[in-house]
Amino acid sequence: MTAPDISREFALQADNARLANLCGPLDENLRLLEARLDVEIRRRGDSFRVLGARAGSAEDTLRELFALARNEEVTPERVHLALREHESGEAPFAGTEDSGVRLPRGGVRARGGHQRQYLANIHGGDLTFGIGPAGTGKTYLAVACAVEALQAEAIRRVVLVRPAVEAGERLGFLPGDLTQKVDPYLRPMYDALYEMLGFDRVSRFIERNVIEVAPLAFMRGRSLNDSFIILDEAQNTTIEQMKMFLTRIGFGSKAVVTGDVTQTDLPAGRQSGLSHVIDVLRGVEGVAFTFFDARDVVRHPLVQRIVQAYESRAAGERREGEP
Repeated sequence: MTAPDISREFALQADNARLANLCGPLDENLRLLEARLDVEIRRRGDSFRVLGARAGSAEDTLRELFALARNEEVTPERVHLALREHESGEAPFAGTEDSGVRLPRGGVRARGGHQRQYLANIHGGDLTFGIGPAGTGKTYLAVACAVEALQAEAIRRVVLVRPAVEAGERLGFLPGDLTQKVDPYLRPMYDALYEMLGFDRVSRFIERNVIEVAPLAFMRGRSLNDSFIILDEAQNTTIEQMKMFLTRIGFGSKAVVTGDVTQTDLPAGRQSGLSHVIDVLRGVEGVAFTFFDARDVVRHPLVQRIVQAYESRAAGERREGEP
């Protein structure tokens, strides 16, 4: 750690249970703050002393987490999100109804400006693209909006669509019926649905075809009315498949397309339908794009650093290729 040049002292008066929630087991939340902000935190009871160049940021984050600790468990994940939002200039935990999604098992709040923009685009439009690296909440928020619309009876069904295999849609080698063949590729969306609705309820919805699994290869010729349609991993669509999917949208329907253009699994020489559609539909009325970046990653801090490393490498390669 660099030599401390700022010292901040303050007290957070509360009962021991709330302080324990704030600090975490064996003060792991404090240790995480120290590592991320390059500061030293000393605590005696409810009195804190922070040393380091970013002592002010550490104090602000501790106070924000202290407010959260009154009604919610402060986990390392929460600390990470608070740090990310604080670094981006957002106001942590200051969510409003307009920046969240109401669900049967609680709510989901947007974290950061891009997620707020993404939710606003989904709520306000019929076709939304969420494009960016893994861990930015693209699929999870889309599923949350679908569940919200289903509960409000704004739609009659949710349709989950995804290219079924890495390069092409050769489903025949997998055992089981069509749904069983595709299930492994839709697991992230299933996991989100189970968390938001519960396993039994999701199973009943699938049996009644309220939640439908639709492999991209089997979408041709259909017209989906009064539906919330999610196309996940769209970077693995071809140009023809993307056009086919987008022309399935019927009356009373919303569609959300998610993907990461840097992780396409298409054969060499095949352009991704997702990267192509950005140029084709940018500026078209009724179509909204949200572009996420490494700062929006809400998973483990290591994931954020990995994404940033790849982005830096790609930027360097582009500069080297410039004349």
